[in-house]
Amino acid sequence: MDLRLRSEDAAESAAAAAGVTVRTLTELADLHAVQRLFDDIWHPDPTNPPVTAEILRALTKAGNYVAGAYDETGLVGACAGFFAPPARRELHSHIAGVAGRVMGRSVGLALKLHQRAWCLRHGVDVITWTFDPLVSRNAYFNLIKLGGLPVQYLPNFYGSMRDGINGDDETDRLLLRWELTAPRVDRAVAAEGPRWDVASLRAAGAVVGLGRSASGEPLPGRVDGDTVLVAAPPDIEGLRKTDPRCAKLWRTAVRDVLVPLFAEGAAVPGFDRSGWYVVRRGEHE
Repeated sequence: MDLRLRSEDAAESAAAAAGVTVRTLTELADLHAVQRLFDDIWHPDPTNPPVTAEILRALTKAGNYVAGAYDETGLVGACAGFFAPPARRELHSHIAGVAGRVMGRSVGLALKLHQRAWCLRHGVDVITWTFDPLVSRNAYFNLIKLGGLPVQYLPNFYGSMRDGINGDDETDRLLLRWELTAPRVDRAVAAEGPRWDVASLRAAGAVVGLGRSASGEPLPGRVDGDTVLVAAPPDIEGLRKTDPRCAKLWRTAVRDVLVPLFAEGAAVPGFDRSGWYVVRRGEHE
């Protein structure tokens, strides 16, 4: 079976497992529903919504990607992206969100695999998007479940968003590159990719570039090894509400370690589910 057919099958299987139907959206009523869903997820400042129905309408008219996931209750997830310059054969996936009431059902996976299949049908080989490096569950999803690779650290990329998820923290982001035809991605989607274990890596000589103190604060280490482990907080969204000072310490500490490593060309091939980035020098796929 060729890659495009495999991607279609994977998307259909993921949607069935999540109990949703995923489809592209163009009608204005559907796009207003997407805006309302995103507002319910992010709780933004009213003057700064994540996206408007009017922008979504323009994107779909120009042939870009907007899709929604539906169950028996209605719209429970959505995703929107737009094309890069034609020669790059690339889509930038700007925003994706899932309603809180269906968290844990893998609706996000169904959306991303639908997006992958759609892109392959439209001659697109790569999808990129940004994510907050402090959100461990997103890092695990993006690197392990999907097989994407972070390629750039972007300090305060969006400026202050002041919403229910980002608070008043700076919006550092990792730029993720999802090579849709790469064997790494095929293996990840089939749940056959590598699983990373910090204890085993440390036993093999990995150094801790950033750890966690007993009180839960970032603990700077050393970055002189071929493999460097970089911790992320277990629940940055909760921490922003309960201890904003500590949340900001994590932002600065992760930035201070990852920015120089990216600058020297290190790769981030993995993420341990307990909340650790695996950074390697001299590793390229």
